[in-house]
Amino acid sequence: METISKKHNFGAGPCILPQSVMEKAAQAVLNWNNSGLSILEISHRIPEFETVVRQTQDLVRELMGVPEDYAILFMQGGASTQFSMVPQNFLNRKGAYLDTGFFAIKAIKEARYFGEVDIVASSEDQAYNYIPEIEASHLDADYLHITSNNTIEGTEMFSYPKLGVPLICDMSSDIFSQVIDVSDFDLIYAGAQKNMGPAGMTLVIVKNALLDTVKKPVPSMSDYRIFRDNLSLYNTPPVFSIYVAMLNLQWLKEKGGVAAIEKENQMKAEMLYAEIDRNSLFSGIAQRAHRSRMNVTFRGTDAEMEKAFLEFAAKRDIVGVRGFPTMGGFRASMYNALPVESVGILVKAMQDFEG
Repeated sequence: METISKKHNFGAGPCILPQSVMEKAAQAVLNWNNSGLSILEISHRIPEFETVVRQTQDLVRELMGVPEDYAILFMQGGASTQFSMVPQNFLNRKGAYLDTGFFAIKAIKEARYFGEVDIVASSEDQAYNYIPEIEASHLDADYLHITSNNTIEGTEMFSYPKLGVPLICDMSSDIFSQVIDVSDFDLIYAGAQKNMGPAGMTLVIVKNALLDTVKKPVPSMSDYRIFRDNLSLYNTPPVFSIYVAMLNLQWLKEKGGVAAIEKENQMKAEMLYAEIDRNSLFSGIAQRAHRSRMNVTFRGTDAEMEKAFLEFAAKRDIVGVRGFPTMGGFRASMYNALPVESVGILVKAMQDFEG
């Protein structure tokens, strides 16, 4: 298949995907596994697709070191659906939440429909440019919900609290980007469209012991146990999204896994932050100790300069660097498949624009 000249894509989501994954996915759209059928039209009930689901689960378990007592689920609705599913299942009396920005606020809003919410710490006082510390050694709550990487604000957690309650984490925008100990968490959820695959599927990694604590009635489509017990095939799943996620995880495994990609991600982040700190026209938004490796947020000297740089960058095939509307400035998202070379192109553009 002919290689297509692509832009340097720093978009925050859907994520950039490797060329080889795109090519395999494109072929599957035309003729999946020489079946004479498109991946878009196959039945999700056939044994061959069940094999895809199991292979994708196995890749998640291998790449993240998921213990055997955790279930791996593929669900629909994006990570935003998890904002309500978590309290539907686990909020009996009170849920504790760490407020670190836009998506944490959304999770808090949804939880309040189901019970009491305790915001244990917030970085709102400084426009969410840092990760706040929780001043407690133990929480009186059913669980603690955190957001490990804040896509809009450009902050990331590099350690996780242990406060005597189940830890639930929205890991949508930094999953598979760094080595973690899954056993530190009781439930991890992540929209696929950052580091795993195309939009349409959400990964859930959940400890079976946590599921065993659910005693209240839960609607079927919000019940993690039903998806676990039906291999994520309780209803028609996002077939194409799961298949492409499998291809992308195979690509990650071939690159050396999460440990290898973490080194590359660190290199990319260091390159860009070094230029932001050096360049007289740009300044970082997030506090240095909390800077995200996935979503780098920064500003220019003024609105006119920022507009001019966006036009300058576009002429060099750099796209997706405009900041989120509520933040302004710039945001460069550097997910796993973004080549180091693309970061170099952005850095060179910043240097040339400075003159």
